Amino acid sequence: MSETATDVIVSGAGPNGLMLACELALAGVRPIVLDPLAGPSPEPKANGLVGQVVRMMDIRGLFSPNEFEIFDSSRAEHPEPLPHYIFSGIPLELAALQHNPMYGWSIPQPRLIELLTARAEELGVRIRWGNRLIDFRADDEQVVATVQGPEGPYELTADYLVGADGGKSLVRKQLGIAFRGTSSEDRIARFAHARVPEELRTEDGGIDIPGAGRFTFGHNRVERGMFIYAEMTPGRPLIGATEHGCDPVPDDEPVTFDEVRRSIERVLGVPVPIEPPTGPGPHALRRLVGQNTLLAEHYRRGRVLLVGDSAHVHSSMGGPGLNLGLQDTINLGWKLGSVVRGDAPEDLLDTYESERHPVAERVMMHSLSQTALIAPGPEVTALRELFGELMELPEVANHLANLLAGSDVRYDIGDDHPLAGRLVPDLTVTTEDGSVRVDELLRTARPILLDLSGGAAPHAREWADRVDIVDATADHAPAAAMLIRPDGYIAWATQDSDADGLRAALARWFGPARALAEVAD
Repeated sequence: MSETATDVIVSGAGPNGLMLACELALAGVRPIVLDPLAGPSPEPKANGLVGQVVRMMDIRGLFSPNEFEIFDSSRAEHPEPLPHYIFSGIPLELAALQHNPMYGWSIPQPRLIELLTARAEELGVRIRWGNRLIDFRADDEQVVATVQGPEGPYELTADYLVGADGGKSLVRKQLGIAFRGTSSEDRIARFAHARVPEELRTEDGGIDIPGAGRFTFGHNRVERGMFIYAEMTPGRPLIGATEHGCDPVPDDEPVTFDEVRRSIERVLGVPVPIEPPTGPGPHALRRLVGQNTLLAEHYRRGRVLLVGDSAHVHSSMGGPGLNLGLQDTINLGWKLGSVVRGDAPEDLLDTYESERHPVAERVMMHSLSQTALIAPGPEVTALRELFGELMELPEVANHLANLLAGSDVRYDIGDDHPLAGRLVPDLTVTTEDGSVRVDELLRTARPILLDLSGGAAPHAREWADRVDIVDATADHAPAAAMLIRPDGYIAWATQDSDADGLRAALARWFGPARALAEVAD
């Protein structure tokens, strides 16, 4: 604890704060992570990752086969698209899509935090558990944070501060950044891990409740609300309900298992024979009052930035939270690292907001849409029936898959090639060392000029200290050459030769050219 200065302070050691710290460490930057908890949180929250972020975790070498078979029984070595998913509890069939972006990884949030904590420690990240950010001041030169530690308050100085401190973010509030959107207090969601009689379980992972009917895995809308059933850990299903038009519940009133059971029975209209779980926890037991859908007006003010829930909160339906937040961190990490190292000008950080803010807006839109489709009433029932028919159309299924995966927004990167601004295709190439997936080439979080025709590499020599140049060949190559950013997004691509465009893209994203003598040094 003797250090009083560092490159970047990250406030919050949840998945987003830890992932950002790992990205910064890969970029050669020294972060310190602060968190008021005494250690990694064991609280069951998110139950897995879906969408493009799964491939991005694979790009960083963090993906492993499913530990819990939520989405299917596959234990593929690399991410594979899901054959089906849901939109507001309505089945969405994806197997027939030509380019399916809906990947899934069934890793519970506590296990993800454990994984990211271990990776951060391997990379030399300093995590200060039991240390809470309580104040900060920032100017054009530095940020000075006041931290409450176990032995009292102290000051910590850094070049930048990043708030990964959740929906009630102190960092965002102190910056005075508006958090705009909608809030509703008339619905309450309650859920818990439970013991469920074996005879009620169905072969497809659902549940058959006498007097109420058969319910599939996930969200099930009924006329009185939403019933949730998901056996993500064998023998310990998560079960719950969402009710509408509820009276408020005091924040300080503890939730009980009986309260969860009564809520489920009100929604289904029949007794439900469930019991509290046994065995080692932690076990889920939560009450969520109301629903906030809020987006920060800005993601950056000077030397202070926001990621994850500090920048946006929304319904968890469809699982967009970690897909959105972790991609924020992967987008920001390499950019902030490049600025701290002095390789790129500070205005590179402006592209973090310009690229990620529109993606969050899309998540706000589809999460509110899904919330509207679970509301009670015969009109909504009819709308769901119509919407289900539309979702059977291939064009609609494709549109929704890209919306949910976060792949429907193309970054404006200043290049008009069809690949530019998109996540790099999952491509296998052949180098002098043999066949390799492009995802594996990005493990070190360095940008790559992938030269598939032998014509681009000479034009990038003055950036060779910052950009890895890879000569390769590929069957059915989507371009003659691609400049791939550390986050896996394509900054430039060409079908033939575009030396001027390549050099402009290199300068825009990775700083000015350096003399060859400097590069050699």
